[in-house]
Amino acid sequence: MISEGSLIADLYERFAPNVLKYIRRHVATREQAEDILLDVFVAALEKPGFAQLDEQQQLAWLRRVAHNKFVDLQRHAQRHSHLPLETVEGMLSDDELAPEQVILRQEAHEHLRMRLDALPVTQREVLRMRFASGLRCLEIGQRINKSEGAARIILSRTLNLLRSSYKRNSEEADSE
Repeated sequence: MISEGSLIADLYERFAPNVLKYIRRHVATREQAEDILLDVFVAALEKPGFAQLDEQQQLAWLRRVAHNKFVDLQRHAQRHSHLPLETVEGMLSDDELAPEQVILRQEAHEHLRMRLDALPVTQREVLRMRFASGLRCLEIGQRINKSEGAARIILSRTLNLLRSSYKRNSEEADSE
């Protein structure tokens, strides 16, 4: 009598290379492909009557399950977009990841948002056109019906106002 362990090993030995090759064409990393491959073979072991299928039917079933698994992976990735941990580790130092630093950054962003909301409409628009739209002072001036020099002065004064406000806020936070 053939043991279940040898049946599993035989099944894996016969079909794993073919199924892995199929999965690998559809996913980004080898690790993802190997994870899906394991899920496929676990599903095969849990399927009643899988051993009674002929070899061609078994391969077709495994490939269909593999297809469904990588489609599920893609759907999950679309719903839950994220960066790989390796990417994030290089972006932030340990100090920047500390909860206190995260809260301080959030407070600084909130302070900046409040300061931006308090600016006159023209100054907000000039900032938006320069930094969100990437326009130069000449283009900004044309859009707000002012000279390039006037647009440059508005931009400079607005940035200086925000800088001084930010410095005051930082100094107040340090003194607390």
